[in-house]
Amino acid sequence: MAETTGHLPGGATAASSARNLTGALVILLLAFAPQLVELLIALAGLIVPLSGRGPLQVLSAHSGALTQAIPTLVQQAAGGSRIALSSDMLLAVIYTTPLLALALFTRLARIRAPQDYYGGVALMALALFALWASSDLQGMRGFSFGPGIAPRMLGVLLLGLGAVVATIGVIADGPDIMPYHWRGPLFVFLAILTFAVAIRPLGLVIAGLASFLISALGSSETRWGETLVVGIALTIGCALLFPYVLGLPMPLVPRFLVP
Repeated sequence: MAETTGHLPGGATAASSARNLTGALVILLLAFAPQLVELLIALAGLIVPLSGRGPLQVLSAHSGALTQAIPTLVQQAAGGSRIALSSDMLLAVIYTTPLLALALFTRLARIRAPQDYYGGVALMALALFALWASSDLQGMRGFSFGPGIAPRMLGVLLLGLGAVVATIGVIADGPDIMPYHWRGPLFVFLAILTFAVAIRPLGLVIAGLASFLISALGSSETRWGETLVVGIALTIGCALLFPYVLGLPMPLVPRFLVP
């Protein structure tokens, strides 16, 4: 009886509903991930002195932002004034609120291709986070050219791509969620972290090439001769593009080599 229940329509509906609930909870947790991280840092500050807001300040600021961000945005837009929101409100508007809507949709929708749908949602969450994290960079508002223009363009493109993939997961039948492999995402994350830490002291040339080679460790099929050639070519291209073409103040070589 237990073996045949999953093949009955009622059993399939129950399994789909449970899967949707789990997916909605995961998206809900993802929606509040930045706030939870800041709260954990604030709690750690009670033990080890750290600069920043205390736990009560974090809770008060983010709860107020969630309730006031949308009304404030509508009021400023209706009044014709320049939109100026705090960082907490921008987080609520750009990142948290769209993911809350996705969590609600996930709970109610009939997802026909879970792998496509949740993959698209992951891309959308990454794009929304990038748009929020770079919202204070010049070029992110209006059409002014600056360091924020690239994150804005890539974030919008990734958001649109994720929305298309998620939509396919709703309207077309497809595969269920496959087993997850951590190697690729792990080394890509380490590559991004390496670039963020090394760009200032070591410069774009070393940090960029090192990040590319670390990300190549994410695949067991990497051919290191070809990878090294591609990495050097991309590094040269970035060294010409960012400092000279875009005019971004990015160091090219380590600090100790600069007179």
